[in-house]
This record gives sequence, structure tokens and C-alpha cells, in this order.
Amino acid sequence: MNFEICRTIGVDHPSLPGHFPGTPIVPGVVILDEILAVLSECHAGTRLIGIPVVKFLAPLKPGQKFTIRLLAAEQVADEIAFSCTSDGRVITQGRLQIAGV
Repeated sequence: MNFEICRTIGVDHPSLPGHFPGTPIVPGVVILDEILAVLSECHAGTRLIGIPVVKFLAPLKPGQKFTIRLLAAEQVADEIAFSCTSDGRVITQGRLQIAGV
């Protein structure tokens, strides 16, 4: 399974006030939520078991477009590799452990 989609976290997202006042950034958990929503959209019936690896490499600002990529892991049948990029930079990457594929 390989899949790619562009997303944006709106400036009015309820998690943004206080994260951080004056210089808001999208919380990592919100980015992960978008990744899991994409997984559900592109592969119905898949269930998350765990997130064995996740790295947040650069901040994402509210309203900034980013691309989510899901790639079937070559060596592990129950894992999906993911990455998020924005403006040519990787902002998040990791692996999802799944069931029901």
C-alpha cells in the first residue's frame, strides 16, 4: 500500500491556543491524528496496534500545507512507514504497527 495526500491544519484548530502563544505550532499528536485518519481513508478495516517509531523533525505551523505519505514496509508485513513533508522538508516520520490488513 502506497498512498499520498496533502493536508492542512486550520488556524482555528482547538489545540492551537496555548501551543505556543505568539508563535503557534501544530502539536505532534494532531499530526499523528491526521496520519491515522489517512490510514483509515485509504485502507478501511485497518486497526492501529502501536507506533513503534515516530520522529518530529521540524515544526508545522497552522495553515501550512503538508503531505502525508504511507508506504508498505518491505520487511515487516504488519507495519506501514509514514512521512510528512512541507516545503521540501521532512517534518515527521515513523512507522505504524497495524492489524487487519
